[in-house]
Amino acid sequence: MSTHFEYKTKGVCSSKIIFELDGDTIQDMQVINGCNGNLKGISALVKGANVHDVIDRLEGITCGFKPTSCPDQIAKGLKEYLSAR
Repeated sequence: MSTHFEYKTKGVCSSKIIFELDGDTIQDMQVINGCNGNLKGISALVKGANVHDVIDRLEGITCGFKPTSCPDQIAKGLKEYLSAR
């Protein structure tokens, strides 16, 4: 059964991440705003991946002088999804 989960990002150019998940597997992900091509690429790479693996790979990535990034926000969104279940 698929779960729809939306995460409002903080401190980055993107404004929202929309996840479609089946348990711990990412079925689809869409990032609203931000660097379009890069975020479409990341979305394609995480499809079918385990939530925990994606968190491990993306958490802590920064963007320039910012303490976070869109990939880090993806990890934060997935952590929020896990804590909300």
